Amino acid sequence: MVVQGSVRCPARASVCSSVLLFVIQVFGVVGLVYAEPSAAALRPVAQSEIWHVEPVPTPEGVVLEVGSLEWIPAAAAGEDARLAVATRRGEIWMATGSEGNLEHVRWQRFAEGLHEVLGLAWKDGWLYVTQRCELSRLRDNTGDGVADVFETVSDGWGINGDYHEYAFGSKFDHEGNIWVVLCLTGSASSNSLFRGWCLRVNAEGATVPTCSGIRSPGGIGFDCDGAVYYTDNQGLWNGTCSLKHLVPGDFMGNPSGNIWYGDAPEMGPKPEEPQSGSRIAIEAKRIPQLRPPTILFPFSLMGQSAAGVICDSTRGRFGPFAGQVLVTDQSHSTVMRCAIETVDGVRQGACFPMLAGLRSGSLVELFSPEGRLFVGGTNRGWGSRGAGDFALERVTWTGVTPFEMRSIRALPDGFEIEFKKPVARDLAGDPARYASRGFTYIYQSGYGSPVVDEEPCPITKAAPTEDGRRVRLTMDNLREGVIHEIKAVGIRDEDGQPLRHDTGWYTLNRRPR
Repeated sequence: MVVQGSVRCPARASVCSSVLLFVIQVFGVVGLVYAEPSAAALRPVAQSEIWHVEPVPTPEGVVLEVGSLEWIPAAAAGEDARLAVATRRGEIWMATGSEGNLEHVRWQRFAEGLHEVLGLAWKDGWLYVTQRCELSRLRDNTGDGVADVFETVSDGWGINGDYHEYAFGSKFDHEGNIWVVLCLTGSASSNSLFRGWCLRVNAEGATVPTCSGIRSPGGIGFDCDGAVYYTDNQGLWNGTCSLKHLVPGDFMGNPSGNIWYGDAPEMGPKPEEPQSGSRIAIEAKRIPQLRPPTILFPFSLMGQSAAGVICDSTRGRFGPFAGQVLVTDQSHSTVMRCAIETVDGVRQGACFPMLAGLRSGSLVELFSPEGRLFVGGTNRGWGSRGAGDFALERVTWTGVTPFEMRSIRALPDGFEIEFKKPVARDLAGDPARYASRGFTYIYQSGYGSPVVDEEPCPITKAAPTEDGRRVRLTMDNLREGVIHEIKAVGIRDEDGQPLRHDTGWYTLNRRPR
């Protein structure tokens, strides 16, 4: 008989043990003898077991508020590539040896006297630098490691000294352009040319107005296919922070800068004024140029100041999420990941937590040639959970694959969750193990928005695939233009390990047919 998980044997212990062993071999343990999972199986894998995060020593006495990062290829065989680090205080430093033992990193100042550098891109021996006032290019002609040539590539936008006039620049795209997103003056108005716009600048300086409707960008980058995204932050006409897909000719949602359409004939007619107090999904159907955000980051739940954008192009050297877009959050000192898909010609997808506890406000990120992630930041302006005034950190994958939701995909009648490890199918097939709700934000001229239109999304069926890698959820009350929060509560992998993060948030712009 079984009493409180133990076997009581009035007869000889050896006979009892033999009988018990036979029963377990024939019938299995389940239902007869309950065995608690091990302590390791009861907890998710810790971040430190997956990624090794270490601070990069910075130049002594230098306030290295990192605004951009770029790799400079080695000039000759046997030399190391250098990591260019731009600061919001107008300097550019070169770090040699940052891929190796960090105690041996060497620093040299490459340039100074610039104006808040928030973009670096290398091409043909020139370092292209996005400053507040212009796109410049710098070169070292004497070989002493210090820039001695400074040229203006484009000054095709305005500046008047306002604190918020940030200009974020991308790397070069496939056509040889740098994309520049320009913050509004005071984040509310456009008192200088093309403030609140995205421009494209080629290496020769030809500048093309590309998208309007930008409010307060925090970063710009590409996915692995070369599509361009930027992050916009909560504020006027932005109920929460978001990741937005930049397509030439589009309107991104904030009409404050639309006064410059007369200076951009290539953009076509000025968009109709959006209706304040509406929903962006409703206004996008009414205004052809308005492109809804690819991903809305639920405010506070996923951060408060979305920033840097990069694609994990390491082909697995950085871990199990290759091909996904990574986004930093300056306020929460985190890195999030985004699984993006295209439905009916519109980008949409899910966001998940990834890295937390970084030492300052995570602003920019860059992968190294060997597949490490460098994250730089500052707490200037808004503060950050990371207590440091500035930081530069190196993140290396340890080789451990965590049990996570890798992606969520939209289906006509629900969503499909893809897991990084096979799930315990008896748990995964139980609809009660999941929970979902839908909510959104007001699209309005006022600052931000509370959560609105919140409703449950009942899950009526959960069907795992044969290999246990995917689970199809059949759901009620799916709505376009709504964030669908999906929780996989109590789901474990085949070894009994719980999910490291059990929640993802999917922005449903289009329901698949």
